Formats: sequence, structure tokens, C-alpha cells
Amino acid sequence: MKPKILCYPKCGTCQKAEKWLKLNNIAYDYRPIKEENPTKTELLDWLTKSKLPISKFFNTSGLLYKEHNMKDKVKTLSENELIEILASNGLMVKRPILLAGEKVLVGFKEEDWQNLLK
Repeated sequence: MKPKILCYPKCGTCQKAEKWLKLNNIAYDYRPIKEENPTKTELLDWLTKSKLPISKFFNTSGLLYKEHNMKDKVKTLSENELIEILASNGLMVKRPILLAGEKVLVGFKEEDWQNLLK
């Protein structure tokens, strides 16, 4: 089964991840995160599989994050409320997200991607 990446085409990190996949001849499926927001169910599943805290799923450098003062909200809102926020707008979500079987990676760290995909 091919890995799937959720990306935003204007995101430099996503572009870097896609370039790395192509250079390493790794076939993958692409899902545009802005047009196809992750669902609450998907986010809960990815949260479990990634073993990351929910705060790691937020795009902390994005305008939406800053405009909605999420830095403080991430510390005080419940996990369910944070999942609702992430599911409401794909640009709120850190990217790329790599889905490979039962593994989920958030963001692009070449070493992590290499260990998982090669």
C-alpha cells in the first residue's frame, strides 16, 4: 500500500517532502489538506497512531493559528475542542502529514521519513 501525504501546495515544507519522495522514487498518494480537511475521526486515529500530543498537530507558524490566538487556547481547551478546530480548517493543521500503514508522521524530518519508508 502506497503511503499518503496530506499537503498544501504553497507550503515550503510540503514541497521539500514531495521533492524528497520523488528523489527517492517512493510512490505516494497526495491529498490536498485545504480542500479535504482531516475529519474528527481521522484526527483521533492519527493522534493515537502518532503517539504525539495534540499540540503537535497545529500549524504554529500559520496565520490562522496566530489570528485565533491558538498558542493560549491549545493549553486550555479540551482535546475534543482542539480536534473540532483542527477538523474545521486544514490550514490549521501542521503539514505534511505522512500516513504509512499504522504509522503517522507530522511534519517533515528527513531521517524519520527515511526510517519509515526505506
